[in-house]
Amino acid sequence: MSAPTPDFALGYRAMMLDGFAREVETTKRVLAAVPEGKRDYRPDPNARTAWELAWHIANTDVQFMDGIADLKFNMANPAEADKPKTVAELVDWYDRNMKRSADRVRALSAAQLLTPIEFFGVFNLPAAFYLGFLNNHSIHHRGELATYLRPMGSKVPSIYGGSYDEPFEAAA
Repeated sequence: MSAPTPDFALGYRAMMLDGFAREVETTKRVLAAVPEGKRDYRPDPNARTAWELAWHIANTDVQFMDGIADLKFNMANPAEADKPKTVAELVDWYDRNMKRSADRVRALSAAQLLTPIEFFGVFNLPAAFYLGFLNNHSIHHRGELATYLRPMGSKVPSIYGGSYDEPFEAAA
């Protein structure tokens, strides 16, 4: 198998960031649907609470994007004082930090995108390829959180088409 070319890395980044920008908008709607008064809901004693899961999604997406931009993963959590305290604050924090971190990845050169980054002894991939991992990780946990919404008394937003609460409507 041949190594990815600089043109491939630039095209892959553009495609992934474009697609992920749409995923972020959907994720913000799912996060915003978590009822403030039911953040401690968990469907099983071994599951994360809705708030823990919402924070995991938001924080890990930002950490991954920053790790790609830094060409090094450290996955350090923000100081407790910097963490959002409400669902609305979390959505705003996620929006601001995803835009910031995506701009940082957008600024990387082709050579930087092709730089291998070691991920805690599990992977050693070119930086750009972690965008796919980030996308899949985020979608996985967003789906998990979406299953919490109805039992918490909330509505499930449209994700990849209509939901019971937001039916698909064809363009006029």
